[in-house]
Amino acid sequence: MSDSVSGCTRPRTSLSEAEVEALVRGICFKTGPPRRLGVEVEWLVHELRAPQLPVTHERLRAAHAAVRTLPLRSALTVEPGGQLELSSPPATSLTECVDTVSADLDAVRAVLGQDGLALAGLGQDPWHPPRRFLREPRYDAMETSLDRTGPAGRDMMCSSASVQVCLDAGHEEPGPLGHVRRWWLAHHLGAVLVAAFANSPLTGHRPTGWRSTRQLTWTRIGAGRAGGPPLDADPRGAWTRHVLDSPVMCVRGDRTPWEVPEGLTFREWLRTGAPRPPTREDLDYHLTTLFPPVRPRGHLELRMIDAQPGDDGWIVPLAVTAALFDDPEAAETAYRAVKPLAERTLGLTAPDNPLWRDAARSALADPELRETAVVCFTAALEALPRLGASPEVVEAVTAFLDRYVVLGRCPADDLLDRQRAADGRTHGKDPRS
Repeated sequence: MSDSVSGCTRPRTSLSEAEVEALVRGICFKTGPPRRLGVEVEWLVHELRAPQLPVTHERLRAAHAAVRTLPLRSALTVEPGGQLELSSPPATSLTECVDTVSADLDAVRAVLGQDGLALAGLGQDPWHPPRRFLREPRYDAMETSLDRTGPAGRDMMCSSASVQVCLDAGHEEPGPLGHVRRWWLAHHLGAVLVAAFANSPLTGHRPTGWRSTRQLTWTRIGAGRAGGPPLDADPRGAWTRHVLDSPVMCVRGDRTPWEVPEGLTFREWLRTGAPRPPTREDLDYHLTTLFPPVRPRGHLELRMIDAQPGDDGWIVPLAVTAALFDDPEAAETAYRAVKPLAERTLGLTAPDNPLWRDAARSALADPELRETAVVCFTAALEALPRLGASPEVVEAVTAFLDRYVVLGRCPADDLLDRQRAADGRTHGKDPRS
């Protein structure tokens, strides 16, 4: 057999279960002193003059073609629903990361603005139902697979956007910056980040009852696809087992559509060799189809933060997360602050546990999450100058702390307030007018 998915034909070499275990264990956590930082920012694309109007596929295609001509330092990708994503190169400092992505975003916005389009920082599209823009074998197979669990998969693919923060895995040795501690912290602080930055309370112009509907959507596509492994003292082993026991999304081939088996785990695929023996390329692809809230890719990819409002809103979650993980004093404070929250997980994995559900539903209206967020944001604010953050970044975090966290609010509350005001104006209007 051969693999022509990437555009060239290569001989396939099948794998054994032991080889897969060794490969996954070897690549999931690359340990060492935390030195690098990255961010991936996703955006909905909407009409500048009227965000509620859908953008035609023809205009989206032309806009994507135009921004692809830009000399960006960040990698530009298009998501299935036409969302744009910029992924920064690994940076050696918070300032470098912010400056790189800010410059790239300015360039992208300028090109889109020439065609009357703009970027929207929202965790989930509040106006339009999901619609596919990209028609590729990967996304055809993904849609078929996710449709088996209900409509949430299409919402995730086509209507959602996030801020994903990428951090080094940390030291091999124990301690505040050790990889075992950072893995545990990411899964518990992650709930606080969901709550503080919740920004998706509407679909179809109506409140859903959740501050982060995007996070709810992820829980609905299934634990095998969007869940994480149990937390223990051996993150490598736990992640390896999770990879092997998670369902295969599809079996790629030279012909389309690709086969989409139901309930076939990668471990079972290795043992049966049907419909064909899996290869290293299949393993690499399988890893890209797992969407836990914290994904180990050598580094840690934190995927639980809703896209943020404003041109520079993404900088705050990036700065807060970097400070709480990479500054030893702030990391220790965050670890102690979130420890009591562990009792609310009931031993279940994120995001399908009570703590994460409370964070997505109530956000910082939850008193314990609010109290923990205040401690963590304050620690991050104190750490940012030690990380060399600019005065502008410190001011942005300070403003967010004062406007939202201290008051037990999140960006979703602003959207809900505006929606209630709009409903009040509509209901108060004379029907004869």
